[in-house]
Amino acid sequence: MTTPADYRAGFRTQREEVDDTRLPVDGSFPDWLTGDLVGNGPGQFEAGDTSLRHWFDSLAMIRRFRIDDGDVTYANRLVRSRDYEYAEREGGVRTPFPGTPPDRPVWTRLRQVLDGTFPDNPVIGVQRLGDEVAAVTESPTALTIDLDTLDTTGRTDLTAGLDSDLTLAHVHYDRDEDAFYNLGVSYGRETVYTLFRRPGDGGAPTSLTRLRFEEAPYIHSFALTERYAVVTVNAFGLDTARLLRGAVTKETFLDAFRALDAPLRFVVLDRETGAHETTVTAPPAFVYHHANAYERDREVVVDLVAFEDERAVSGLGLSNLRSDDPDLPRGGLYRYTLPLTGGDAERERLHRGPVEFPTINYRDVNGEPHRYVYLAETDGGSSLPTDVTKVDVESRTVRRWGETGAYPGEPLFVSAPDPAGEDDGVLLSVVLKPGANRSDLVCLDAETLRECGRARLPHRLPYGFHGQFYGPSSPGRSMN
Repeated sequence: MTTPADYRAGFRTQREEVDDTRLPVDGSFPDWLTGDLVGNGPGQFEAGDTSLRHWFDSLAMIRRFRIDDGDVTYANRLVRSRDYEYAEREGGVRTPFPGTPPDRPVWTRLRQVLDGTFPDNPVIGVQRLGDEVAAVTESPTALTIDLDTLDTTGRTDLTAGLDSDLTLAHVHYDRDEDAFYNLGVSYGRETVYTLFRRPGDGGAPTSLTRLRFEEAPYIHSFALTERYAVVTVNAFGLDTARLLRGAVTKETFLDAFRALDAPLRFVVLDRETGAHETTVTAPPAFVYHHANAYERDREVVVDLVAFEDERAVSGLGLSNLRSDDPDLPRGGLYRYTLPLTGGDAERERLHRGPVEFPTINYRDVNGEPHRYVYLAETDGGSSLPTDVTKVDVESRTVRRWGETGAYPGEPLFVSAPDPAGEDDGVLLSVVLKPGANRSDLVCLDAETLRECGRARLPHRLPYGFHGQFYGPSSPGRSMN
């Protein structure tokens, strides 16, 4: 039995799939809020008889909330990837997951390494591909989803037209250009990250530049300003020899993850031509997610969540997250100021944390000066966030929303029509309530963090990763 404080409910499988179900609503959602909140994240923490070892290994589940005239309907579905189908059919792990090796003979594992076979379990986020929406992860493959039925409808090779093994899950969308920006990744004698642009209709990509590294640094996301792409190169990455050896030894990405003999690097590129503008260094740190970046005089300002060491990855093993006393990585919200003349970055802590999942009013201020950053914050004793936090980076004041025994997910900002200011809109967050054995979709006023309304789900959802809101008032991205 779970108790109200049992955060471990966020790391337990939920196999129940629900077709369009109208949810009971307490309070109210704004009349202007119309569209689909589409989230992605774990649904299943086992592959047949194999218990998965790391949070990022979990099999993907799409959650969709359709909001119209104050009504909320809900559906969820496990994504029918080849990894999922193999787990159901064979009872094991098909491909090398970040923390769990394949349940395959050694010759199959060797062939997978030689062929460059990556998981197709798209557990991280969602992305528009022309008129379709797809579930994505760090993989060459996106799986398209029918937003009415949540059926898995097809497979798209995101590396087509690129000299890359895979692409990142965090994609930027420029509404004025109607274009996406992303990074492709290639592994070999050297590691190559390719910055590319893809038209909004999902057409062929254009490679802008290739960044080459003798070591194998890990990059999870990047930032855009009006003129630049800022590629944040972590001071942590992979021991590629150990990763290759894992085909025989069953060592995984997690086993091969290590500190590099390198600083944190910010590579600033012209986003139109790919030309290298400068590289700025800082003391070693690890970064998953950027809040925003913008230009100021002859410098670039980057706000992001930074961790001090590799526990940002290794600390997310499921045995630790489910423990009575989890040893969690502690990320804080930091501002790095990058001189375009190169040299060293200036670092300033904006909020101590631990925090993650930074979001902004992406539609209105991405790439431009911003005032507000929204985060999921953890107040000790739990593996999961306990508060939605709003940081005013100008006044350095903080607002919080939370409730006892509840764990809010990523706060997604949706702008009001004809907004009066940067924070004129709402935040949508899926909140886990273990004591009630269910989750709620909570709508907060983004200015005050006052709760406007909540829709009560018929079951508990495992704690999710990233989502997007697609609707008339926010047709592109709603988060970074």
